[in-house]
Amino acid sequence: MSAVRIGPYTLPNQLILAPMAGVTDQPFRQLCRRMGAGLVVSEMVTSDVRLWNTRKSSLRMIHSGDAEPRSVQIAGGDAQMLAEAARRNVEMGAQIIDINMGCPAKKVCNKAAGSALMKDESLVAEILQAVVAAVTVPVTLKIRTGWDREHKNGINIAKIAEQSGISALAVHGRTRADLYTGDAEYETIAAIKQAVSIPVFANGDIDSPEKARQVLAATGADALLIGRAAQGRPWLFREIAHYLATGAHLAPPSLLEVEQILLQHLAALHAFYGEVMGPRIARKHVGWYLATQPGAREFRSQFNRLESSEAQHASVRGFFIECHNHAEGAAA
Repeated sequence: MSAVRIGPYTLPNQLILAPMAGVTDQPFRQLCRRMGAGLVVSEMVTSDVRLWNTRKSSLRMIHSGDAEPRSVQIAGGDAQMLAEAARRNVEMGAQIIDINMGCPAKKVCNKAAGSALMKDESLVAEILQAVVAAVTVPVTLKIRTGWDREHKNGINIAKIAEQSGISALAVHGRTRADLYTGDAEYETIAAIKQAVSIPVFANGDIDSPEKARQVLAATGADALLIGRAAQGRPWLFREIAHYLATGAHLAPPSLLEVEQILLQHLAALHAFYGEVMGPRIARKHVGWYLATQPGAREFRSQFNRLESSEAQHASVRGFFIECHNHAEGAAA
């Protein structure tokens, strides 16, 4: 397993937490790093610096205590605005700038940002050159395989990226038109890897240690981006890292450890977002953690009505006491 390099940085392993708006906030990034991710990337930040003084944007920025190298994802469709956003993020402590041309969200695509940019290759070149010229840190790029299945221009975009000085390229194995439906395909990622000499990272549907090894073998990618599969399962990173290194499976976390991880995550969310926002944002995370546990749906509808951090903590503890009792009863 060769080391993964992004500019001057060598990552400790091949596993990267994919940036996800509304999910990869600082508490989750720190947790995934502790659980074995080699790099974590911030939520997408708009390139319009005029919007940065909102509470939502300020919470998405880099914060002290973030693990290095600190990577920030920016999105937009205007080369000069993206260059300015990159400069400002570097001033605030970003050590890698990641440009989003992979997000299929309507909100992002209607503004000719995210994966909508892949339609216009000359604009892609203009944006990449402007951002690379604006900062002294490595710039990475996230793309999809193309605009739709008839227009898979990922290889063209990858070559433009390499010529523009992009340090590494992440490719999601779907087109913009696919959104998140169907299965990701890896042939195009393999073709992109063959077409360029910069590091290429594979993304899409990597949800188990076996799948991780399979995708690395199928694509020849240098690293993997893991996104939705880590929601409520941050220990997936250590499980994959262990399997890639040894070929053996790490035991899944015990109920007790899941409880400890979840309670620590809850406390971090409450501390980061405060007493009003914290409990609201915690709801989706708790739902993800408990999705596979018996009684989770009934628990969620009751949990989602709780407004305070104390009530949430007590409720989660109570749920796990019932889980432990249930497990002991089943074993008896």
